[in-house]
Amino acid sequence: MAKVIFVTGGVCSSLGKGVTASSLGTLLEGHGLSVTLQKFDPYINVDPGTMSPYQHGEVYVTDDGAETDLDLGHYERFVNCDLSAINSVTTGQIYKAVIERERRGEYLGQTVQVIPHITSEIKRRIRMVTERNNRDVLICEIGGTVGDIEGVPFLEAIRQFGHEDKGNTLFIHLTLIPHISVADEMKTKPTQHSVRTLREIGIFPDVLVCRCREALTEEMKRKIALFCDVEERAIISARDIRSSIYEIPTMFHNEGLDRVVIEKLNLPAHDYDPSSWQEVLDAIQKPEGEVEIAFVGKYTTLKDAYKSIDEALHHGGYGNKYKLNVRKVEGEDIEREGPGKYLQGVGGILVPGGFGTRGLEGKIKAIQYARENRIPFFGICLGMQCAVVEFARNVLGWEGANTTEAEPNSPYPVVSLLTEQLEVTSLGGTMRLGKEPCDLAPNSLARAVYGEERIGERHRHRYEFNPKYRQEFEHAGMRISGVHPRRGLAEIIEIPDHPWFLACQFHPEFTSRPRRPHPLFKGFVRASIEHQARQKG
Repeated sequence: MAKVIFVTGGVCSSLGKGVTASSLGTLLEGHGLSVTLQKFDPYINVDPGTMSPYQHGEVYVTDDGAETDLDLGHYERFVNCDLSAINSVTTGQIYKAVIERERRGEYLGQTVQVIPHITSEIKRRIRMVTERNNRDVLICEIGGTVGDIEGVPFLEAIRQFGHEDKGNTLFIHLTLIPHISVADEMKTKPTQHSVRTLREIGIFPDVLVCRCREALTEEMKRKIALFCDVEERAIISARDIRSSIYEIPTMFHNEGLDRVVIEKLNLPAHDYDPSSWQEVLDAIQKPEGEVEIAFVGKYTTLKDAYKSIDEALHHGGYGNKYKLNVRKVEGEDIEREGPGKYLQGVGGILVPGGFGTRGLEGKIKAIQYARENRIPFFGICLGMQCAVVEFARNVLGWEGANTTEAEPNSPYPVVSLLTEQLEVTSLGGTMRLGKEPCDLAPNSLARAVYGEERIGERHRHRYEFNPKYRQEFEHAGMRISGVHPRRGLAEIIEIPDHPWFLACQFHPEFTSRPRRPHPLFKGFVRASIEHQARQKG
């Protein structure tokens, strides 16, 4: 039976429960333990697939096609585990499962209630992960904040779980120590109130991780320990990290978080080996140079809208021992003022995925600028579709060429819906989702970058390159270098007569890791470094 660590949060949201859980997982792996993670989100949506980035940030996709919370991206980037649909659970999923069971008559006439039926379903989801994954530890994060009404069933369920499996569970509570600028003091009272609320529910935290501007003093730790009935050594400072989140595991190790957890759960751990993670820190802290890359998107002012791409770009920098400076550019700004003002002088240009038409023409102009000025270009999902449209208009000369998402009546619908998507009416979970194979053409840039003949990558989209135009594109100088082996779908395009021009229909950012940068991001950053050097030379 795996040991289970529950991570809850109090005082306010956005304290970093996901990064805390992920960092702890990294530390436990450094002690020779195997780890997996799970996220419970209290919202009633079945998954975040239909939610706006303004509401939720990016949607992260697993190998099996689950649309999940972005925290699963943190989990996979920090910990050596591939997650699936069972690792991401929402209130919507829980109630849907219980109601469907009731409709089938499986409750034999019982009155269906939050306790025990909803809480039992939550506990069943936890045990499902521990039973299907042969891991030493499950770290289970409860979304939201203690005191939120929608989170009560989850907190009651983990209270029951801890009671039923005493000795094999541990509760970590993440809370806030605010700094009051007028008094120039950090205050512990919000933490005390948060822990009191948690204890009223029946959960007694074993460890407190305190988010703070500066490290807690020994006096503050003693005070928190006294008022919250938590051992002083289990009061952990979580200082604000301004450089990179990948420095957080080392900060927690220095605070003793991993040692406390291992002792309290009596885990069979080895001495901590920081070597693999230290390589990441060395790349961050001791870069050999800097390179600037332009990121042309639709939600560039939203911090979490492109979280995985942001991280994957920096991973590409780590793989080249270079610091990455990202110039965020709104597609609408390029539409109004042209690409030169915003893109001049960059080492490379990336256009990410997305939906809708806002800023679309700006992205197309950015790609034209990259192609004509021989600047390394990397397109992802919608970025590939925009590259196809740009090539059709400006190389093939097809006026009005477009994606049918933007113009259903285009005379040249070079990007269109898949046949199976034409009859789809429901939005949730109906896209092309998850990991699928792709064959790479010999002597192509894609083959050289990957070093493999067949790859597997994760998808999340409805629209595809229209195969009826493939011959015209290839005759004009665009190569389809990645193809689905069974369905013949175009997965990667490139322009051989260009220093580095590649776009893919899938989402490589979902499989990039700080310790294993994705080949496409690593190759793109390398090409951008070389272009920048040529410009300066």
